[in-house]
Amino acid sequence: MAKKLFVGNLPFLMNQDQLKEIFSTCGQVVAANIVVDKFSQRSKGFGFVEFAKDEEASKAIAELNESEQMGRNIAVKEAIARTEQPAA
Repeated sequence: MAKKLFVGNLPFLMNQDQLKEIFSTCGQVVAANIVVDKFSQRSKGFGFVEFAKDEEASKAIAELNESEQMGRNIAVKEAIARTEQPAA
């Protein structure tokens, strides 16, 4: 079963390919996405990485949380599922 991780404090110049490359050292990355501003298309400094296996995601948290990437210490933790907001 796939597990999604939240990755915070990303360097603003990092792209999705670089993010995927960093996390692929821990296992098979299904998807790696950096969240961008819809108007400026600039990184918001966080993203999500999805692994094929739970144990690979756990390994990524253990190895990469607080690791330095391009001059910034990234935060890696399990992503919290988004709850549906009722339409106002």
